[in-house]
Amino acid sequence: MALTVVFVYLGTMVWSAKISMSSSRTFPSNNFVGLTQYVRLFNNDRWIVSLQHLVVYGILFILACMIIGFLLAVFIDQKVTGEGVLRTIFLYPYAMSFVATGLVWQWMLNPTLGLQSVIQKLGFTSFQFDWIISQDKVMYTIVMATVWQASGLVMALLLAGLRGVDEEIWKAARIDGIPRWRVYLSIVLPMLAPSFATAFVLLFVAVIKLFDAVVAMTQGGPGTASEVPAKFIMDYLFGRANLGLASAASIVMLLTVAALVAPILYARHRALAVRGA
Repeated sequence: MALTVVFVYLGTMVWSAKISMSSSRTFPSNNFVGLTQYVRLFNNDRWIVSLQHLVVYGILFILACMIIGFLLAVFIDQKVTGEGVLRTIFLYPYAMSFVATGLVWQWMLNPTLGLQSVIQKLGFTSFQFDWIISQDKVMYTIVMATVWQASGLVMALLLAGLRGVDEEIWKAARIDGIPRWRVYLSIVLPMLAPSFATAFVLLFVAVIKLFDAVVAMTQGGPGTASEVPAKFIMDYLFGRANLGLASAASIVMLLTVAALVAPILYARHRALAVRGA
């Protein structure tokens, strides 16, 4: 098993790094060109635009998922009636593929067929919700669709953390007359730090991998208004037969994930080691 992991994961990473430093086009080449592909990559306006979109999307997506997921977890933690059904309803979207989610939201946001058309037919003729065809707002529609899908996962992770909070804390807070919001802010949230860290890592990886929802909803358009790095990579890999440039872009995204995730995993490992000691 260990050899499989080393070969499949580390081997493919090394191979991609090697190809990114070659002049490979349709087929791999051993013609070493150093960092030329990386220079070309960051001189490519389409790549820069895709990175800008990803930053905006990532900030909004992660913040919205964290907030909504936390609020849903707090709601369900109140031992509401039908808790099992509600958990299933909130978590179900995450079981759907991003392609299915994208297609559903594409139909809902279609100005001539979806929400805008339905509300206008109800008599509100001035109502407009054409964000999916607006260059300035199209990324927000992708945020909405993916937040709807991923918030349930955050809810499940944080709910598990909330269920681990000692009941004596709540009893002591009630006796002392401390408001519940203050208990959540001062005690519960710090205790949920490991759960938030896990959710953050999963959401951040999902941001880097964003592809299916964009292709299903907008195909990267209108124009390049919803272009993202994963789509850039796939287009240059298969559409433009530029294996070297696509590999360079892949390595850049890999290093981005490693640079952010590695410190978090290291901090968690240190914290667990301190607790164990």
